[in-house]
Amino acid sequence: MSFRPLHDRILVRRVEFEEKTKGGIIIPDTAKEKPQEGEVIAVGPGARNEAGQIQALDVKAGDRILFGKWSGTEIKINGEDLLIMKESDVMGVIEAQVEQKKAA
Repeated sequence: MSFRPLHDRILVRRVEFEEKTKGGIIIPDTAKEKPQEGEVIAVGPGARNEAGQIQALDVKAGDRILFGKWSGTEIKINGEDLLIMKESDVMGVIEAQVEQKKAA
């Protein structure tokens, strides 16, 4: 099944984190919080502005984003848990350079 978001909505896959801390402690499922980072899978065409023109979205497929803890609606597509949310629920885009610095 294929899914195409409408208006200013985006489809997001949560980014899962390690199940173990740096010190080697395994975190049980009951203590884990849902990640607030995700990868944009698909975006809608955009919302209409006051003039009736479609305003393109700032995020695009492939972007890694940060969003609020309670943002979006959880759905399941092809057995995969995904989120649908409005672009306004996105707090920002995580740049690739920042990720590389973390790894170093």
